[in-house]
Amino acid sequence: MPVPLPARQTGPHVHDWFGSEAGQAILGSEEDVVLHALGDRPGLPWLWLGPLPRALPEGAGRGLYLHPAGEGRWSGPVACGLPLPLPSESFGSVVLQHVARPAGECGTPLLEEAARLLVNGGRLSLLVLNPLAPFRWRWRGSGFSASEPLSWRRRLREAGLVPEPVSQGLGPAWSLQPSPLPQQGPGLRAAYLLRAEKRAIPLTPVRARRVVSMAKGAAA
Repeated sequence: MPVPLPARQTGPHVHDWFGSEAGQAILGSEEDVVLHALGDRPGLPWLWLGPLPRALPEGAGRGLYLHPAGEGRWSGPVACGLPLPLPSESFGSVVLQHVARPAGECGTPLLEEAARLLVNGGRLSLLVLNPLAPFRWRWRGSGFSASEPLSWRRRLREAGLVPEPVSQGLGPAWSLQPSPLPQQGPGLRAAYLLRAEKRAIPLTPVRARRVVSMAKGAAA
């Protein structure tokens, strides 16, 4: 299970809920999936935006971890806001772990920023809460809102990414014990994973040439 570090921010905000026992059960369930996503494009650096300050797991490779610092700011090795002060098409993998919201400044603009930073063929891994899970009663009143996969796929497409057709359910359904084995579809699990890819599309389609064969001796 991930071990949060002391936060370097003033005042509480919504992501502090992930420091609770219930929040840690979700993050602990997602640890293996996140580590796999970070290594999805070997040889390229990754960007990971997560809900809390934390130490990176062993074997995470080369990349940058940032966490929310309130008022649309991000903290970590660099302190910044959106747009992130990072070059376009510089990361093979981007992980957004419970930092993209269904609406507002942490929703679509964050997806668009992830699309900008990904190389062509790079992959975004989006981890969000499941509005159909019984576990939602544990985050009730924390300020979180949740959205179903269909809505997130639409937002991903609007950001210029190609989402996978099937999501993976993660985390417990109700208990406070981590449940690391994913399932197909969100089901009643506390959270789910959606993946999307950045694909380059040529501006002008290349029309196939017609090959005309001529019989021997025919006039040109």
